[in-house]
Amino acid sequence: MTASNSNRNRAGAHAWLAENLAAGAGNAAAHGMGIGRVLLALAMIGLGVRGLAYGDFAGVWQRIPIGHLPAQAFFIYATALVELLTGIGILFARVAKIAGAVMTVFALLWVVLLKFPAIVAVPGMEAVWLGAGEIAVILAGAWTVFATLGDPRGRFASGRSGIRNARLLLVLALPTIGLSHFIYLPQTVQLMPAWLPWHGGWAYLTGAGDIAAALGILFAVLPRLAATLEAAMLWVITLIIWLPVLLAHLHDNGAWSAFLMSSVIAAGASAVADSYRGVGWTASGADARRA
Repeated sequence: MTASNSNRNRAGAHAWLAENLAAGAGNAAAHGMGIGRVLLALAMIGLGVRGLAYGDFAGVWQRIPIGHLPAQAFFIYATALVELLTGIGILFARVAKIAGAVMTVFALLWVVLLKFPAIVAVPGMEAVWLGAGEIAVILAGAWTVFATLGDPRGRFASGRSGIRNARLLLVLALPTIGLSHFIYLPQTVQLMPAWLPWHGGWAYLTGAGDIAAALGILFAVLPRLAATLEAAMLWVITLIIWLPVLLAHLHDNGAWSAFLMSSVIAAGASAVADSYRGVGWTASGADARRA
């Protein structure tokens, strides 16, 4: 095989994957208000209210990699206000685009400033990739909201291209979450309620589900179903694992942080799933790409 043929094959594979990720992204049905955007808004509002009420960051998810942060109170309340106001904003058409843009930039800074330093410091530890992956799911959801509201002819951040790139980010994030269920099996099992049988089996199944959803989206194999089931699974985990903890410790900042962060992550996946509303539930391959 000549170098030119190899380059053509590589370009063809890239173009095919790009079309897979863009399935239904140009469909008008993907651009209206959906349940995913509503859930993301409500979860972000809740996270903002928690920050204002407790005057603190959201636990390990917003841990600052600086021993003594100057003006820490300012950053705590500024973070909470951004979460609250962008959550409210994406619900109202007049300011939804601006709010979506601010939420996307906020989530991007969250990943880059709070999660990437740990990856650079200890790249061989899966937990740091998990931390980045969880926030990347939120970023993917916020980006999807902005992309559906932005210029449909956008080349990277908005329109069809923006939706495609947000989905790619989700595809890259989900395996970091799924692998953690295998690598940290004892810690995963420990979180499960006593009444739930087969703890190890559920840990493996949900971890495999994260990876399977990423592959389904990437290769356009039932992509709408894959994205929706992933979001639904994250919500079930939130309700089964974190809601009982919250109900047992209603005045505990840590319990609120865990429940709301799990909710925002699930809502981020839900917002991405919204973008497949123009694709049939059973559509795969060329049928999904034509939607």
